[in-house]
Parts: sequence; structure tokens; C-alpha cells
Amino acid sequence: MVDLFKLTLLLILVAVVSYLVGGFNGAIMTSMSFFRKDVRKFGSGNAGLTNFARVFGTNGIVLVLLVDILKAVAAALFGRWILGTLGYPIVGVLFAGICAELGHIYPVYYRFRGGKAVLVGAVIILMTDWRVAIICYCVFVIAVIFTKYVSLGSMLAAASFPLGMLFFGFQTLDVWLSLIFALLIIFAHRKNIIRLIAGKENKLSMGSSSRRRKRPPFGDLK
Repeated sequence: MVDLFKLTLLLILVAVVSYLVGGFNGAIMTSMSFFRKDVRKFGSGNAGLTNFARVFGTNGIVLVLLVDILKAVAAALFGRWILGTLGYPIVGVLFAGICAELGHIYPVYYRFRGGKAVLVGAVIILMTDWRVAIICYCVFVIAVIFTKYVSLGSMLAAASFPLGMLFFGFQTLDVWLSLIFALLIIFAHRKNIIRLIAGKENKLSMGSSSRRRKRPPFGDLK
């Protein structure tokens, strides 16, 4: 029998730590530190890897990836470790992932204006189960290749997460947590959904020379 008081305390601990860790945003930190610009004031206004690349180019992308990947791994490992002591390692990863998502989307450090947690989500899914991750990644790649919409690919990949969990026979609680996890990512894309319906969503640019000339030369700023 699980001690409910102990479980509650551990859930609170995982929630707080994962939220705070998730709040460190690679795109915001890199744009402010290296370019003295807030990525949220340019392009789509999103503090994520795609908008960062559109605005600043390839400079700094490695650091953005490093920050967002490491924080997701840290949150997942912490959740697995803490709740794993009670026999719920997958619940720990998923619960920590949800809290890290919330930290990324609504970061206390940046006035609760963050990104859409796609990269964080991709890492958490991999930390949950590599088989499910492969399915989600394939859905993302196929959707982006055929539609050129990164946002649509991200939402479809997120939606495939709980389906993959269900397919591979995970526990009911795990499936429900994965559904909440996916819905958070989709909710973060609500403005993209409106633009997709209106036909105004930005498509993935393969970097034509004409488009590169139109991009603000932030990469040259000191």
C-alpha cells in the first residue's frame, strides 16, 4: 500500500523541480546572450527552435538544442528516480515531463511567455519508450515532408504519443498521462491551428537565397 502522504510530497517535489528546470528556455537564453535580442519579438513570436532558426539562422542552434534537451533529460531522470522509489518509474517520467512542459510553455523566469515544448516533448517521449518515440518521430518527419508545416507535424506527433503507449500495452495511468502530455503540446499550438485553418501558417523554408537575403542580419550583431 502506497503511503498517500509520502506520494503527495514526492509528487509536489517532482512538480516543482521539473517546472523550474523546464523554465530555462534555450531559444530565449541564446538570443538574449549572443544577439542581445529577444526571439519572442521577431518572426512568429515563439520562443522555440524553429522560430529561432528563422530569425537568427544557424548561429546558436546547438546551444538552443543543448539547453532544451538537457533540461528535459534532467526532469525525466529526476521524476523516474523519485517516483521509481515507489514503483512508478514511467509515471515519474511522464509526470515530470508534463511539469517540464508547463515550465517551458509558461516559464516563471520570462513572465510566463515561453515556447511550445516540442523539443522537450520529443526528449520526454524518448525517455519514456524508444519504440513509441520512433513512431512519433516518423509521424513528424512524414507530416513535415508532405505538408511543410512544422506545427502540424508537431501536433500529429504529439497525438500519436498516447496511441503508441496504448499500442504497446502500457498501464492505463501511463496512457492517460501521455494523453495530457500530448494535449498540452497541441494546446500550445492553438494559434497555429487558427493560422492553418486560415491558410496563413508559415511553411518550412529550405533556405532559398532570396529568403535568406530578406532575413534580418542578426547573426552579424555584436
